[in-house]
Amino acid sequence: MKKYILLLIVALASVAPAMAQKFAMVDMEYIFKNVPSYEMANEQLNQLSQRWQKEIEAVTKEAETMYSNYLADKVFLTEEQVKKREEAIVAKEKEATELRYKYFGPEGELYQKRQSLLKPIQDDVYNAVKKVAEERGYQAIFDRASASDIVYASPRIDISNDVLSRLGYSN
Repeated sequence: MKKYILLLIVALASVAPAMAQKFAMVDMEYIFKNVPSYEMANEQLNQLSQRWQKEIEAVTKEAETMYSNYLADKVFLTEEQVKKREEAIVAKEKEATELRYKYFGPEGELYQKRQSLLKPIQDDVYNAVKKVAEERGYQAIFDRASASDIVYASPRIDISNDVLSRLGYSN
C-alpha cells in the first residue's frame, strides 16, 4: 500500500510542473504600429510600390494605345506594316509584363526592399519578445494578431506594452 501511495506522489510531482507552464500573448500589429521606424518603412514601401505601379500602367496604356491605333489603321497598312505593328505591340506588352515581374515578382525589387527595410525591425521585435519571455519564464508566447483560433485571451497575459518598453518605446 505504501508503494502505491509513494508511486502516486511521484506521478503527481512529475505532472504538476507540466501543468504550471507559463504563457503570454502579444499583439504584433499593435507593436509594429507603435514602432515609428516600422511605420516609416511601410510608408516608403507604399510610395515605391505606387511609383512602380504607375510606371507599369503607363507602359500598359501605351501598348493599348498602340493596339487601338493599329486597329484603326489596319485596313490601310501593307502586310509588312501590319507585321511590324503587331511585333511592336507584343514587345510593348512584354515590356509591361517584365516590369511587373521585375518590381513585384517573388524575388522582385519590392520584396528585396521590404527585406532590407522591415527585416531588421522585425528581428529587433522578435529579440525583445524573446528576452521578455526568458526574463519572466514563459514557455510560449502567442501572437494575438495572427492567431485566428484564439476566441478569448485575458488582457492580463498580453505583454505587448512590455515588449514596446523593451524596445525603448513607452505607451
